[in-house]
Amino acid sequence: MWGRVLGGGAAALTGIMLLAGAALAGYAIRTQAQLDGRLSVHGLSQPVQVRRDAADVTHVAAQSPQDLWHAVGYVHAQERGWQLEFNRRVMHGTLSEVLGPATLETDKLMRALDIRGAARRQYAGLPAQAREALQAYSAGIAAFHMRRPQALTPEFLLLGVEPGHEGGQPGPAWSPEDSVGWALMMALDLGGNWGNEFARLSLLQGLSTERLWQLMPPYPGEPPASGTDLAALYHGLGVYAQDAAPQAAAPADAPGLAGLTGHARSEWAQALAWQAGSNDGKGSNNWVVAGTRSASGKPLLANDPHLGLSVPAIWYYAHLQAPAGQAGDGTPIAAIDAIGATLPGMPFVVLGRTARVAWGFTNTNPDVQDLYLEQIHAQDPALYRTPDGWAPFALREETIRIKGRPDLKLQLRATRHGPVLSDAQASHGEVLDLSKHVLALRWTALDDDNQTVLAGLLANQAQSVAELQQAFRHYHAPMQSIVMADADGAIAFKAAGRVPVRHPGNDLRGVAPAPGWEARYDWQGWLMPEQAPQEDGGARGWVATANQRVTAPGYPHFLTQDWALPYRYERIGQLLEARALHDMGSMAAIQNDVTSLATQRLLPALRAASAQADHPLAAQVAQLLQDFDGRMAADQAAPLVFAAWADELARGLIEPRIGRARFAATYGKRDFRAAVEGILARGDAWWCAPHGCAGQSALALERALDHLQAAHGAQPARWRWGRAHMAESRHRPLGSVPALARFFSVQVPSAGDGYTVNVGQYNAGEGGGGFANRHAASLRALFDLADPENSRFIFQTGQSGNVFSPRYADMRDAWARGEYRPLRREWGRWEHELVLEPGS
Repeated sequence: MWGRVLGGGAAALTGIMLLAGAALAGYAIRTQAQLDGRLSVHGLSQPVQVRRDAADVTHVAAQSPQDLWHAVGYVHAQERGWQLEFNRRVMHGTLSEVLGPATLETDKLMRALDIRGAARRQYAGLPAQAREALQAYSAGIAAFHMRRPQALTPEFLLLGVEPGHEGGQPGPAWSPEDSVGWALMMALDLGGNWGNEFARLSLLQGLSTERLWQLMPPYPGEPPASGTDLAALYHGLGVYAQDAAPQAAAPADAPGLAGLTGHARSEWAQALAWQAGSNDGKGSNNWVVAGTRSASGKPLLANDPHLGLSVPAIWYYAHLQAPAGQAGDGTPIAAIDAIGATLPGMPFVVLGRTARVAWGFTNTNPDVQDLYLEQIHAQDPALYRTPDGWAPFALREETIRIKGRPDLKLQLRATRHGPVLSDAQASHGEVLDLSKHVLALRWTALDDDNQTVLAGLLANQAQSVAELQQAFRHYHAPMQSIVMADADGAIAFKAAGRVPVRHPGNDLRGVAPAPGWEARYDWQGWLMPEQAPQEDGGARGWVATANQRVTAPGYPHFLTQDWALPYRYERIGQLLEARALHDMGSMAAIQNDVTSLATQRLLPALRAASAQADHPLAAQVAQLLQDFDGRMAADQAAPLVFAAWADELARGLIEPRIGRARFAATYGKRDFRAAVEGILARGDAWWCAPHGCAGQSALALERALDHLQAAHGAQPARWRWGRAHMAESRHRPLGSVPALARFFSVQVPSAGDGYTVNVGQYNAGEGGGGFANRHAASLRALFDLADPENSRFIFQTGQSGNVFSPRYADMRDAWARGEYRPLRREWGRWEHELVLEPGS
């Protein structure tokens, strides 16, 4: 009898599982974007063709610019609906409403910066063409949700989110101002400097100014930008909290599946708040080769912007076409024919080409963010000190809804310089006496006349280098190093964006927080576009940028001292000079190069450590290192040994001198590689005490081998850098939920490190021997101006943002192997053809 009962129960369970599987399969089918046939779309004036090619690039062809922008919004909503919803909540500071307290610090920061308010003011100042483009784009997103032809993707269901609903009220899924706000979020990701300023302020609580510049050295070959004794300045002002030291952030509680809709665990959100204002180690590459240095006699151009890896990818590849038209005020709009990477949230190609001109970005990284110490009145905390006496803080109250908790009423202040970050960043209270001083932020991106989105729209209409340069005169923030090439053979480099001019008496020059009550630290105006760095490439036949110092010797204007170390740029230069003429194959080889000049510099110290280390695996490791040339190849063991040793060496040299808590608060935002290089080169007894530099190096290797043996076994020859250095494209937020991460996030073994052209940035500050690659080439693109249809691209996941789609991660393996897909405007046949028709 029990056998029959158990058998019947098993059959019932099997039946239930089959029904559940069938229901899931049915739901998965209903979430798929319609790629063929016809769809009725409210707001269109004429039909729009949406065709997908064999490379899965989406070609949108409309009969007016307004219909084109409308259709792009519709397609982005089709393919990246959750990404748009999530991004809108990030910049609005409303994540906690659906994700709970794990994202509260991110929401507080976004509210303090007032991204929404700045976006509204900037949108109001745009010309008619730009406003109409953003209106049409947001109307296209609204049209998709008005008559949704597919089910919402599982993120909406799992988290209980309805598109556009905030504060318990329905609202637009995307507004025109949101596109401006997303441009500000990109500026926030790329334009960070205030983190370096705060780090210096914090470190100076326990270090002398001389030791600070050893720990955070200026650009190679240059003195510190400021000769002021910063430690004496801040101690003299009495800014520090007594007996306080920064603490490492505690991890959020990890929920089970039952708590998913209430409390999604979100390390990425904590990282966003923690990393804000810091771009150390972040970067991109671009270069352009003149026809005199190419096999075809026409220019070649390469670009690989390095951004945080995520899934869906930050980019969506599209070809946008519309004939000339005019804006509502009669302003003519040139024909649009651009192909390349769009950003969901924007109605134009950000990186790519038109029929006759191509362009690529890297971050110039000038100092466009200054922190100001604002002194609080001793008797009236509503007042702060200015050059003209005491003035009241501007006050604003924000309410943050938190799922599962009472609402938070947040009092936010602003000064004449900008928002008071101390009201949102807890780390300030761990360093400063906030009853006496707070920190306010002056940042170019928040200015009302920021017209960066206009520059993007005009670039899509350009047909020559000269026209591109004219379009990018409107570019505001963050300043970008743009390389350009056209079919007539012209090439150029231009740094586009707004940079402040500082007073001659400003002795701090933006490297550390300035006393806000002294007028000499106020900005004096802006660098003129003609004064920004630029070059035509004539001298060498090529121009490259990789976040290194882009100003020539004797350049008269101060931009920053926080350039990226020049290793990637030097390697690109080596490879460009290694042959007389280049072609698309050599351009791809450079883009995928994994030789680390930074590794080569420290390799002799590691080899010496392997001979001195007292460890059972030291001899085997020494053998591995004999032929290691600094190539951070995924299938090799030596790169893993180097990375683990470099991590332990930084910890061993620096943590004892600045303290565990302060080290935890700064390591990871920066890897201190320049400091370690300098310490070893000098044989610095103070930093290397008590074992000496050689002894510290050997001890670091012993600790590293202990960790590697525990994680990877006792046979070093079987260790592999790629397995430890997985490129992780995390889903936000479900990639932080262990039970779901393996379905929603995307991983692949990867090569490189933070200093290779094919970059693989990792955060060693995570500890535990983790070297996950979370910041790499978000796309790779190559453009052939002899035959523009020979251009190529790849990115790390796929075009679809739907986890159930076969197009969700279908580029992953090709990206890891250094392969490309064709980027063509014309195709003999289409994989999918969809017509968007005007509808009511």
